[in-house]
Amino acid sequence: MRPQPARKTPAHSHRASSRGLVATRTPLALAGLVALAGCGGGARQDASEPEGTYPVQVVSARFPAAQRLARRVELRVAVRNTGRQTVPDLALTVQNRRSHESPFDENVSSEGSGANLADPSRPVWLLDEAPRNGDTAYVGTWALGRLAPGRTKAFVFKVTPVRAGSYSLTYRVVAGLNGKAEASVAGGGPVEGSFTVRVSRTPASAVTDTRGGG
Repeated sequence: MRPQPARKTPAHSHRASSRGLVATRTPLALAGLVALAGCGGGARQDASEPEGTYPVQVVSARFPAAQRLARRVELRVAVRNTGRQTVPDLALTVQNRRSHESPFDENVSSEGSGANLADPSRPVWLLDEAPRNGDTAYVGTWALGRLAPGRTKAFVFKVTPVRAGSYSLTYRVVAGLNGKAEASVAGGGPVEGSFTVRVSRTPASAVTDTRGGG
């Protein structure tokens, strides 16, 4: 599962990016990315990425299983470097299990003037806040840079559900964006997981407090 070489649209008014490297790809699509890097003139984009396997551990992964329309929630995945070498560029890809596309609309937030919550073609969640300085050139993938041995970094997303239903999301951690640096769990194997979520049709504003008062 490698990041797919689908590029984001230029405008991202709801978040700043200092990287400009990756966004809709999944760790499944890195192979395609490496192939693209070898096309055309100039140096290969993966030339500076060290080759190797880097053991890491997902120390926490949280995303509310029960959600309501229009109520902002947090998705958080924290990753620790359990190896002896620095991870070149810790990255995370999040996908809708069924469509294999990003579940987040990265072009407008729930607070943006262009948000159309009724649009049936919109992804399930609006992306209000992405991991700080983690933006890349590919949809669905964020990177947090180097990760020293023994250190932990967290990917934190603030999202707002705009489509009701049941959904399954998958995520995968990689050690680099160009396919040469791989992340693995102890003993080998991909670093991945999933979330199962039910979004209620009752919007957050329609929920009343039934606890009662004095």
